[in-house]
Amino acid sequence: MSTFRNIIQAITGTDEQPPRTCKKCGTEIPYSDYIANHCICPECGTYFRMRAVERLDATVDPGSFQEIDKKLRSKDPIKFPDYSQKLDKAEKASGLNEGVVCGTAKISGMDCGIFVMDSAFMMGSMGTVVGEKITRIIEKATELRLPVIGFITSGGARMQEGIFSLMQMAKVSGAVKRHSEAGLLYIAVLTDPTTGGITASFAMQGDIIIAEPKALIGFAGQRVIEQTTGEKLPAGFQRAEFQLEHGFVDLIEERPRMTYTLAKLLKLHQAR
Repeated sequence: MSTFRNIIQAITGTDEQPPRTCKKCGTEIPYSDYIANHCICPECGTYFRMRAVERLDATVDPGSFQEIDKKLRSKDPIKFPDYSQKLDKAEKASGLNEGVVCGTAKISGMDCGIFVMDSAFMMGSMGTVVGEKITRIIEKATELRLPVIGFITSGGARMQEGIFSLMQMAKVSGAVKRHSEAGLLYIAVLTDPTTGGITASFAMQGDIIIAEPKALIGFAGQRVIEQTTGEKLPAGFQRAEFQLEHGFVDLIEERPRMTYTLAKLLKLHQAR
């Protein structure tokens, strides 16, 4: 993997990035400071949604990432109105072919398979290509006997692909099961937001499930649940802290410590 500056230049055509503005406190953050602070507002501590390349640059050893299936692109299996145009728009806006980046890498010298979902591409929704790419990296990791780390963010199944999108839940879950049966480790890192069919499948199948602070984690939206049950939900419902308290995640880890924690878990697994 090249330096982050080179990656951004390849995607955008320039290495000059505008400052980021915090939506919570309004602080304008120079891009170099933004990256140095792990995409966290230095004033109020708000977590920005990280791009896949930002996440990889912050997590894996320099030069170790080897991307696979980079050229896979979605088609329009059910001829959904304007879907092809939306895909073209998402590609131009994100610089990616799809909503996930997959490959092999090293973290503190230890090999792993890794997939990183990117909310900049149709909110990281799971279509056929997202499901196929994640399945392939898990299967490759099983073949090579590697642990898998998944950074997950998604609005759920991609409605523009109908039943083909929903089928990915079973396909990825099957790959996770085979990986587990081979005695291999899968760590799921849930970021904001992790919702819908992703939560109902591979996001919650990790041997170890880590969440970032205050990440939204759930299946249906809070308003839908309240309307269905006729009850007022408790404060903080579906946030990472609530999920930790109720046993749905194992650990909440702050972003600056994430690589250290992942490396420690990988090392413990190697010692088995």
